[in-house]
Amino acid sequence: MSKVLIIDDDPTFCVMLKSFLIKKDFDAYEVHNAKQSIKAIQQQDFDIILTDFRLPDINGLDLLKSIKNIVPHTPVILMTSYANIRTAVNAIKMGAYEYVTKPINPDEVLATINNALNSVEEKRSLAKTGTRNTGAPGSFQFISGRSAVFEKIHEHIELVAPTNMSILIHGESGTGKEYVSRLIHQKSKRNDRPFVAIDCGALSDELAASELFGHVKGSFTGATNEKKGQFEVAAGGTLFLDEIGNLSYEIQVKLLRATQERKIRKVGGNTDIEVDVRLIAATNEDLTKAVSRGEFREDLYHRINEFQLKIPPLRKRGADIKEFAYHFLKISNQELDTDIQEIDEEVIDKFLNYSWPGNIRELKNVLKRAVLLEKNPSLGAANLPDEIRYPMEVDSPQSVEDDQGIALRTVTEKKEKEMILRTLEQVKYNKSKAARILNIDRKTLYNKIKQFNIEV
Repeated sequence: MSKVLIIDDDPTFCVMLKSFLIKKDFDAYEVHNAKQSIKAIQQQDFDIILTDFRLPDINGLDLLKSIKNIVPHTPVILMTSYANIRTAVNAIKMGAYEYVTKPINPDEVLATINNALNSVEEKRSLAKTGTRNTGAPGSFQFISGRSAVFEKIHEHIELVAPTNMSILIHGESGTGKEYVSRLIHQKSKRNDRPFVAIDCGALSDELAASELFGHVKGSFTGATNEKKGQFEVAAGGTLFLDEIGNLSYEIQVKLLRATQERKIRKVGGNTDIEVDVRLIAATNEDLTKAVSRGEFREDLYHRINEFQLKIPPLRKRGADIKEFAYHFLKISNQELDTDIQEIDEEVIDKFLNYSWPGNIRELKNVLKRAVLLEKNPSLGAANLPDEIRYPMEVDSPQSVEDDQGIALRTVTEKKEKEMILRTLEQVKYNKSKAARILNIDRKTLYNKIKQFNIEV
């Protein structure tokens, strides 16, 4: 029986979700603030954790960081309102398994929990056997799309996959960087060997060395057994390091040696181990800027960047959105045992007009939730989130501030930041639309964002 911890400051909600999970044969516990949750996690072993983003004593991202430092391998599912979708995306970067939007649907939560537990079981099997079933090309949940920009990426994949070149994949969170790396592995000469994926954002500094390179028994407190690192587990195959920019400088030094000399040394060990691994790294930040700031080693950057692929965000792949939607409709039907075959054109139109801050992952979640709630044979707009159903009319003068439109330069500096923030939020952080509404050019808007330290 899997043990679940629910963290939410709404007792009624906790009782509802706890009762539902108990009926589904889970051992469920509830706490109502971050302090109680940390105490519970330190005293008991939980298989999965569900936490609200807004808690009375700490926000969800800070709590997620604390949880990952204590139990780095326990999946955490963030529960958040749809207005906090960008926060959910940041949570994924920091190691959250997934997010679900409130008001939650119990069946949606159940499916997400089961997927998370299956993922953990797969990783345990991988650690024991050193192999992972990657299947034939196309067997995992990936679809490339047909837009011109991705056709070019696909051509590059076909060229680089058969080589042993290290690859750096750049793209926003949720754009499918791991899926692209799997495709490269499947098209490589190593496709009969393991594919191992590591989320560097979920690794604390203390555990990163052990996770990547392994440790010997007794090398640190809690090292009761010898452990294989993921470089050893991926022997002969491909090692995918997601969000590589999160690794500490010390780990970067060790990673550089592993890639240059093809040798690693376990934590606490005194002998070198030869490794034959192809490295694919991914990041959502500009590593050249991290290099200039001294946060990322320049020699390591050039080592992992023998070939670079840039994955565009979903908002720039309008030609692919309908294809993605039907792909995720098929997956949702399989997972939820439903039989919805069509998507109304109104839904597709709304998808095309939405900015998708969570990218492909968000589209998948939106489709799955809508399918779960849909009672008709065709998927309509009624079950889409309000942000997609009722997009702000950015060209309407009533959409922001007043009925006379806006001229940013006419307001005081004190009001500028407030107005910029409100406008960015209303246009889903589309800077071109925001600049047009504010009657300034994009360059001025970028300068203002930098001046006021606005997070976008």
